[in-house]
Amino acid sequence: MNPGLIKEPDLQERAKQLSVLLVDDDAELCGMMREFFAQAGHQLECVYNGREGLASALNGAHDLVILDVMLPVLDGFGVLTQLRRRKAVPVIMLTARVQQQDRIQGLDAGADDYLPKPFDPDELLARIRAVLRRTEAKIPVAAESLSIGAIRLDPATREVWSRGVAVDLTEMEFDLLEMLIRSAGRVVSREEITAALFEREATPYDRFLDVHISHLRKKLEGGGRLIRTVRGVGYIFAGAN
Repeated sequence: MNPGLIKEPDLQERAKQLSVLLVDDDAELCGMMREFFAQAGHQLECVYNGREGLASALNGAHDLVILDVMLPVLDGFGVLTQLRRRKAVPVIMLTARVQQQDRIQGLDAGADDYLPKPFDPDELLARIRAVLRRTEAKIPVAAESLSIGAIRLDPATREVWSRGVAVDLTEMEFDLLEMLIRSAGRVVSREEITAALFEREATPYDRFLDVHISHLRKKLEGGGRLIRTVRGVGYIFAGAN
């Protein structure tokens, strides 16, 4: 991060002060990030190893956790796995690794987003706001229950049933399923989904959707093909199973 990138935030960004936890062993980065967040009107707590980071995340009242993958004592994947068993705080992972598998592993463990290093602090703040808007938006578009084939979804309670059996979905999996059900019979492009749920442009190397679609299929279909892939385009909710 370049200190020259730090700039005065606008009044809208100052409207709500956030409490953010950064778990990263790079003391210089943490110092610059603390300054950036302070200028943006937010509080940033820094912890430098995984064990202490996990303790702070579990015991603190943070709006969001920024978690580096490569940490001493306990790595970021270990921290995230333990955290997800006990708390639902949003998590954005940072990684200097270029392999897709590392990013997919973070998503599988329950990360809400990831950002490769080096990064632009303004982009990080934008992603934080996007994740928080997504996780805090509990008012449904429509309160009526949605039923297609063996699947029933209740936007008001954010519950899902498959053949009458309750299905445990993450926040992102629920939002993705609701979007596909409301567009049932129509191909929904990767670009449309990414823009609506992640609030950014899709890239050819972004595996977010692949991971979440895979999870949905395992939880809902039982070997069927409710959600079909249209190669090179996107996904379609077929509904019949």
